[in-house]
Amino acid sequence: MTLRLWENPWRLMLAVNAAVLIGVFWHKIALPPYVPYIHLLVDYHFGFTKRALIGAIVSLFTAKVPVWLVFALAGTVWLVTAGLFVQLFRRTFGFDEKHLPLFVFMAGSPFFLKNFMHTLGHFDIYGCLFAICLLLIPARSLAYVTLAAMFSIALVLIHHIHLLMYVPTIAAIVVLRHYLVHGADRQNVAVGIASLGAVGVLFIAAQFYGTMAVPEAEFVAYLQGRMADPSQANLLSFGYIWYQPLSKEIWDTWQRLPHNLLGVPVFALLIWLHTPLWRYFRDLVAALSVDLHRHIVTAAIIMVSLGYLVMFAIVFDYSRWISNWAVCLFLILHAVKMLPASKETPAISADDRKTAVLGWIVTLIPRVGIVRPF
Repeated sequence: MTLRLWENPWRLMLAVNAAVLIGVFWHKIALPPYVPYIHLLVDYHFGFTKRALIGAIVSLFTAKVPVWLVFALAGTVWLVTAGLFVQLFRRTFGFDEKHLPLFVFMAGSPFFLKNFMHTLGHFDIYGCLFAICLLLIPARSLAYVTLAAMFSIALVLIHHIHLLMYVPTIAAIVVLRHYLVHGADRQNVAVGIASLGAVGVLFIAAQFYGTMAVPEAEFVAYLQGRMADPSQANLLSFGYIWYQPLSKEIWDTWQRLPHNLLGVPVFALLIWLHTPLWRYFRDLVAALSVDLHRHIVTAAIIMVSLGYLVMFAIVFDYSRWISNWAVCLFLILHAVKMLPASKETPAISADDRKTAVLGWIVTLIPRVGIVRPF
C-alpha cells in the first residue's frame, strides 16, 4: 500500500491532505484565535432575532451551553459535510485513477474542507451542506423546489448573509437540476417565484427587524445566564453585532478596505493555483449539448459571483468570502456534470508535470483564513 502511494503522487497528495487536516484541527483546538461561542447562546428569548436559529435549537436540549459544544457541533457538521461531498464526488465522477487529480483540487483545496476546519463554529458550512444535499437527492418534482426553499429559509435564519453566500448557489442548482430537465411551466415558475419571494421577505425581516430591542446590558446578562462557565465572559465580546445596523457594517468594511485589499493578490494567486480545475470546468460547460444550458450556467456563475462582490463591500471577512465563492463553483461544477453533454470532457491530466506541481502546492496550503490570507 505504501509503495502504491509513492508510485501515484495523487494518492500521496490525498494522504498528505489528511495529515494537513489533522494539523489544522489540532491548531484550532490548541490555539483558538476566536471561538464563535456567542452564536450558540443567542435564541428567540427576546423575540424574532437574526442569527439565532442554531442557538434556539441548542436551547431545546440544554439550558447551559459549554464552550466545547462549539467544537462538538461544528466538528459533527464538518464530518457530515465531508462525508456527503465524498459521496457526491463518487456518484458524479467516480474514484477511478483519471479523476483523482480533480478530487485533489476540490477536496484538498485550501478553500474547502481545510478552511472549513479552520473556521469551525462559523455558519458558512451549513450552506455548503444544504447545497450538497440538493445535489445528491432526486430533483423529479416540485417537492425538490420546496425543499430548496426550506433550506434557504433555514440558512437566512442561521445567518442572513447566506442570502448572498449560498442561496444563489442553491437557486442555481435548482435551475440546473430541476427547471432545465422538467421545463418551466406555469406551476413550476409560480412555485419558484413564491419561494424566492418568501426568502427575500425573510431576509429583509432579519436584516432590518432582527436586531435586539432590549438594552445591551440586559441582553448580555441573559447570555451570561446561559453560559456553563460564566468566567469566560470575554467570549461575549461580539454581542454588539446584534445591535449594529447595516450602515455601520458597511462603514467598518470601507474603513478596513485599504488594508484588506492588500490580500487581493494572494487571493488571485490561490485562484490561479486551481487553473487545471477551472480549465476542466470551462471544458465541461463547452461540452454541454444544449446552447441554452451553456448560457444559463454562465449566468448562474455570474449571479453567484456578483453576490460575493456585494458581500465584499458590506462585510470584511474576505478570506471566508473568497473561499466560499470557490466552494460554490465546485458545487455548480457537479450540477453541470449532471446535464446532457455532446461529448466526454477529458479529465485533468494526471501525468502533466505542471499540474502535479500545482496539486502539491494546493495540498500543502493548510487554509486561507477568515479575514486576511492565512
